[in-house]
Amino acid sequence: MEFYSLNAYLKDTFGHKVYKLALDGGFTCPNRDGTLGTRGCIFCSGAGSGEFAGKRQESITMQIEHGKQQLAGKIQNGKYIAYFQAFTNTYAPVERLKELYQEALAHEDIVALSIATRPDCLSDEVIELLVECNEIKPVWVELGLQTIHEHSARYIRRGYSLSVYDDAVKRLKGTGIAIVVHVILGLPGESRRDMLQTVSYVGNSGADGIKLQLLHVIKGTDLEKEYAKGVFQLLSMEEYVSLVADCIAILPEHMVIHRMTGDGDKKTLIAPLWSCDKKRVLNLLNKTIRERSREETRQKLKKMIG
Repeated sequence: MEFYSLNAYLKDTFGHKVYKLALDGGFTCPNRDGTLGTRGCIFCSGAGSGEFAGKRQESITMQIEHGKQQLAGKIQNGKYIAYFQAFTNTYAPVERLKELYQEALAHEDIVALSIATRPDCLSDEVIELLVECNEIKPVWVELGLQTIHEHSARYIRRGYSLSVYDDAVKRLKGTGIAIVVHVILGLPGESRRDMLQTVSYVGNSGADGIKLQLLHVIKGTDLEKEYAKGVFQLLSMEEYVSLVADCIAILPEHMVIHRMTGDGDKKTLIAPLWSCDKKRVLNLLNKTIRERSREETRQKLKKMIG
């Protein structure tokens, strides 16, 4: 079974390999500033999922330069995507967003913007700004959906309903902005059927790409407390690999697979520790996917998904 990987998409789009530079624009989140809550999503670290991002005390230009230095051993005279990663990267006055985005766009080595955010933080004014930026260089909007199931959304304290996601995708479609959706596999209480239903929904929602993220238990999160109490069990590597192969089989063949697993910070990762051996996991994933038949897998899963 073939799939459209991020590397293939980047080479098709830019003609060569492109690297992401994770940035911290100094944002917060409605789940943290008291608007919806103060503790964040149950799985979210104190860094707002930006463990590998730059330092917010530095300008965007400085963060880009430091990111380039860290990758100097892998790439020379390369091009990069400015990835606004930490917290909710459209959650600020439009004037401030414009200032940050334009600083990134102005850098000669940046070929695109990737902006991680929430569907409930995309006002019409913000989308207008993103469209303006997209006329300069390509823009991706990465939406943190995680699940379509309301019981899970409440448990993880996501803070918005599925209809908000649907509306955000509807308003973004046709603007030329690429839509990438984050899904977490292995959320407490979710069955294999639940997870496949979420992936199928995203595949049919109008999104252009998907990130399949393994659930990580991070030190200092409320999820760590739940894990310590034995409230849930994590997927084994074999279970996860089989599940991802099923997910890819049911997605549209043209959808870009931006991620098949996740990078946890080894200093703060509680579990699953098998995910730290990323090379091994990716090798097994690619082997398993190659051995699967897309059509046979789809037919097998059709009744399960419903």
